[in-house]
Amino acid sequence: MRFMLNNIEGKSQYDASVHPNLQNSACGPTTVHVILQYFNIEKDVNVLYKQLGTTKIGLFKWRLIKRLRSMLGARFTIQSCSLAEALTQLEQEYPVALKFDQYFSWQWRSKKKPLFKYHWVPLIGYERKNGELYLIIHDNGGRGRDSQLRTFCYEDNKHVLSFVKIEQK
Repeated sequence: MRFMLNNIEGKSQYDASVHPNLQNSACGPTTVHVILQYFNIEKDVNVLYKQLGTTKIGLFKWRLIKRLRSMLGARFTIQSCSLAEALTQLEQEYPVALKFDQYFSWQWRSKKKPLFKYHWVPLIGYERKNGELYLIIHDNGGRGRDSQLRTFCYEDNKHVLSFVKIEQK
């Protein structure tokens, strides 16, 4: 079984429109930009970088939630959620902000190497194959490379993942 949002467009955090000094830590604002575009809300990644309180080491989940709630107001629900809630959000056609965080989740010694050590991405789908869950993301690109769709095994990464739902009321 496969479920995926088809009408969401990824963006590279290394896009020419993102200030070069911000690019290395712009994955959080880029993820929020992509999700807000899905809701037809245009926000520049550089502006989001400052408004969300992103730092050179990235964007903390609690800060993303707090600042995005302030920005979007009562017409959106923005909160941390479980995997089950994230999958439900996708089925209701809402993308989810997904964070890989090996550092602040204290998972340095895990036997499973995560897809990313520290990175925000838009979660846009999932697939169940052979009894395993695979998540589908836009990876926010790289230097000289646009964002692309990637699929990865949830079980191999679950120890470093957290989810934030951004739901229009």
